[in-house]
Amino acid sequence: MGRTLILAFALMLVLEGVIPFVAPATWRETFSRLLRLADGQIRFVGLGSMLLGLVILIVFS
Repeated sequence: MGRTLILAFALMLVLEGVIPFVAPATWRETFSRLLRLADGQIRFVGLGSMLLGLVILIVFS
């Protein structure tokens, strides 16, 4: 279980590093837009991301 969690975390880091590596200007613009969002909007994006991840985990487990 612990090894799987570490591997999942490592994969997350690899995937999150792809966009800044490949397209740093796009990554910077995306974060610039995020800074202009209200807290509620950012929370909604976070909730959607968590729910999508949960659905994927349930479907593929």
